[in-house]
Amino acid sequence: SGEVLGATWDEFDLETGIWIVPAERMKAKELHRVPLSKSAHSIVKALHELRTSEFVFPGGVRGKALSNMAFAKLMERMKVNDATSHGFRSAFRDWVGDETHFSRDVAEQALAHRVGDATERAYRRGDALEKRRDLMEAWANFCDTNADDNVIRLRQPGA
Repeated sequence: SGEVLGATWDEFDLETGIWIVPAERMKAKELHRVPLSKSAHSIVKALHELRTSEFVFPGGVRGKALSNMAFAKLMERMKVNDATSHGFRSAFRDWVGDETHFSRDVAEQALAHRVGDATERAYRRGDALEKRRDLMEAWANFCDTNADDNVIRLRQPGA
């Protein structure tokens, strides 16, 4: 959640739909490019129009980002007691591995995990951005699926 909460508007290229997280804010201390799905891009553009701070998610104190406790408190108010923000990353990884044909490397790069040993990483300089863009679009489609799409109504509402 730290990368998201600390996101600033200058990290976003709204023309290409890429969020560039600087190395100093990444756990591995390496710059990470995040391709935005169409729906995420649309949300970020709408937030940009309403921006009131350098932060994408401003906190209650001027010049500060939203607290890392905000998400935990939101989940608490929603009575979601059996999930964590890190669990969303795990759910994403399980979905990629179990439900898609995207490669392990693409999934791991989407999570900003280092892939391979030092020798392999020395030769692998790309970040599979366009493959990850396809992955993010597939994930967004999965997340945006309307639960009613697979429900057969036995009775019409109000009948």
